[in-house]
Amino acid sequence: MATFALSAPLPERSALVEGPEFQKIVQNCKLLTEKILLSIPETHKSCIKTETLQLNSTDNAQFEIMRSSLGIPSAPHIKALSENISLEDGLRQLYEGLQTYRALLSSLKNYPWLANKDKVTELMADVRDLAIQIKEMLKIVQPQGSPHPTKPSAPLNLPADYEFQVAAHLTLVDLQSYIQDLVRFLRTLDRSTEVETES
Repeated sequence: MATFALSAPLPERSALVEGPEFQKIVQNCKLLTEKILLSIPETHKSCIKTETLQLNSTDNAQFEIMRSSLGIPSAPHIKALSENISLEDGLRQLYEGLQTYRALLSSLKNYPWLANKDKVTELMADVRDLAIQIKEMLKIVQPQGSPHPTKPSAPLNLPADYEFQVAAHLTLVDLQSYIQDLVRFLRTLDRSTEVETES
């Protein structure tokens, strides 16, 4: 996972970040991340029937060897803001990562071994809504810019139910970690805690 320095945003963007419109979006994102993190365990439970596939298990590393054969991409990393990583770059990487997970969930939803599609559909919608909020931040920071188009993901290779469950498991484990990193990133942009401290 990325290492985050909880410092102020880069000086040239600080006025935009501190503006009420941007801060409202930050709060919307915080609510959505909380919702997603609560939804992931329920979604995992609805998809995964194999007892050895546990969401927060220390044994998860043993399934990494299957990742490439199943077509699951490596989890994207969120880089902290720095002199080399601008606010635009940071927001763009958040957006592209969320689009990657939305595409993976969409692919999984179409497999016949998923008996209950409702939880996956709901999770996809929350990931989409979070991506939309991140895109709105990008519009404020760089009105003329737009996120790069997400590269189409390679088709998943899931010939049977067990492979499907491992793929769903890896996707949800990765998504949980990604959202936790995204929460840390949002803290570097959130000014509400500063206001509470001052008051």
